[in-house]
Amino acid sequence: MFARRSIRKYTQEPIPAPLINDLLEAAMAAPSAMGKNPWQIVALQTRESIDKLAFCLPNGKMLAGATAALLVCGDINQAHDKELSFLLQDTSAAIENILLAASMLGLGACWLGIHPREERIEAVRTTFCLPEGILPVAGISLGWPDEEKEPRTRLQAEQVHFEQW
Repeated sequence: MFARRSIRKYTQEPIPAPLINDLLEAAMAAPSAMGKNPWQIVALQTRESIDKLAFCLPNGKMLAGATAALLVCGDINQAHDKELSFLLQDTSAAIENILLAASMLGLGACWLGIHPREERIEAVRTTFCLPEGILPVAGISLGWPDEEKEPRTRLQAEQVHFEQW
């Protein structure tokens, strides 16, 4: 788990379809409020589609080297009580599962926030023809790593409180 790091440099070796499927299975193994599973994922595997996502995301420069990307969205009508907070919690759990699975499979990945930036949401919604009620939450760049980062922990003991504050 500590080996999971944000990887922004990739080789140009393609990711085999079975590994993309493994990432999707990992995403959908995430916990979800009341088992509603509101996630919807757009898998991007062509240069054209990945570049379109990069154009929507000002901090998505690493997508230029990615050989795949995932666009993680949530369906507000499927979320528990149709609550945005539950949708965001559920999709965030799915995103973290993708990142951990990518690391375990030897892939590099980087989380790119879309929500709550309205200009990013609208750009992605329009570019990828998302239906009404589908909220793009994050993009994930993917590829075989062309950089190495040491495993680490970011534990900060002063941020942990036992029994009470």
